[in-house]
Amino acid sequence: MKIAVVGATGQTGQQLVSQALQQGHSVTALVRNPGKLTVTHDNLKVVEADIFSEDNLKLHFKGQDAVLSCLGFPISFFYGVTGYTQSMKAVLNAMREVKVNRIITMTSWYTDPNSGSNSSYFIRFMLLPMIRSVLNNMYEMENFLKQTEDINWTVVRPPGLKNTPTTANEFLTHEGYYVPDENGLPIGQSVSRGDVARFMLSLLNNNAWMKKAVAIITK
Repeated sequence: MKIAVVGATGQTGQQLVSQALQQGHSVTALVRNPGKLTVTHDNLKVVEADIFSEDNLKLHFKGQDAVLSCLGFPISFFYGVTGYTQSMKAVLNAMREVKVNRIITMTSWYTDPNSGSNSSYFIRFMLLPMIRSVLNNMYEMENFLKQTEDINWTVVRPPGLKNTPTTANEFLTHEGYYVPDENGLPIGQSVSRGDVARFMLSLLNNNAWMKKAVAIITK
């Protein structure tokens, strides 16, 4: 397939680009700083892009089969985070203009402010409050996508991201804000970035999670 990747220079984005090329896809990587992407390949085109400008994005989305986003934005204690919603609005408008109708994007476990009550003490009282500004804007973006009917979107929600090797392990999935065990408690708390990329790419040939948000973790 022909895919456009936004957030391609992030740690998960680089994994996604590499795996997509290994699988034979043609990849256009949209980046702010081309020097940050270390991968080179005949089927890789790296373009400098403004993720908040639909006019700029549509130039690079034209002719693509799908858009995959691994965009991340830093936490902000004072001003709140807006990058997820602002970039998604520009991305969807650009996709509409050039008739691309599949997007797969990544957020996180616990985007819903009330979803962390079963998590460990450390996660609930220390980690989640620290990253809440990011989670809140991810949650707004998810809710914005839920109102989007003309584009086939999927939100992938991983737990904590680790820089460990990609595995071949089976995925556990749940249509919710984390993956629960039979008692409703979270199964684990982290996943390899390479496995998140592997799951996102698997959705290109799979309609199982169209217009849904899915929490994932590996077995």
